[in-house]
Amino acid sequence: MISPTDMEQVTAPPAEESTAPADSYSPPPARRRLRPPAWTSLGQSRERRWWTIALTATLLISATGIGLLYVDDSNNQATIRSLTTQNESLNGRALILQDQLNTTTTNLNATLDQLSKARADLQHPTLTIWDSPQQIGGPNDWLLGNIPDTFTFHLHVTSTGPMSVSILTLSNYVSATGCMDQGGSANYCLHHSGSVVGWLNRTSIDYDFHLAEGCAGYISVFTAATKVTVRPNVSVTYNPSSKSTGACA
Repeated sequence: MISPTDMEQVTAPPAEESTAPADSYSPPPARRRLRPPAWTSLGQSRERRWWTIALTATLLISATGIGLLYVDDSNNQATIRSLTTQNESLNGRALILQDQLNTTTTNLNATLDQLSKARADLQHPTLTIWDSPQQIGGPNDWLLGNIPDTFTFHLHVTSTGPMSVSILTLSNYVSATGCMDQGGSANYCLHHSGSVVGWLNRTSIDYDFHLAEGCAGYISVFTAATKVTVRPNVSVTYNPSSKSTGACA
């Protein structure tokens, strides 16, 4: 048996020295960047690709639109130039037509005037009734002419010397012949026994007589104090009055 004293003497064996080397200092591990998940990178790549496609499509559409606008503008400019040329051509033709119209209008008006004159001439013809020169031999010689009814009497005469001309009614002529029967000269009695109108000692007379347009009661007489030649251009225009005129009224 082991006595307690023996037990007290028992000592614990010395601790074994550790042969492991002492731990050396190691720095903390570096932090690694966290990479996004693969699905996130794929989504961003697709998004960038879609933006690129959209931007390219937008640029293409814009370029196409600009090209179409340019072509359309060029076509519009060409159309405007063509229309301008056509308009200028039409304006020139319009001016030519206007000139032709003015000329035609002038000619038409002249033709209408001629037609109106011709119609008036047909309705009121003018006829020459005495144009042969005749002589008056002296104070007791005379020329006498009837003034026709329904006509305007155009008395246009000249003479080589002084002459006297009167327009008489039939009663005036009867009085003048009575004067001559009593010894008066024709050159005196035919102009001083009453007359409608008369001219004494003239070498030219130009007068239109209207009272015969509705009356057949007038004559014209020509006398001179000396020998003269009368050069007449006497005419009448048909112009009947709607009522009796002068001595017949």
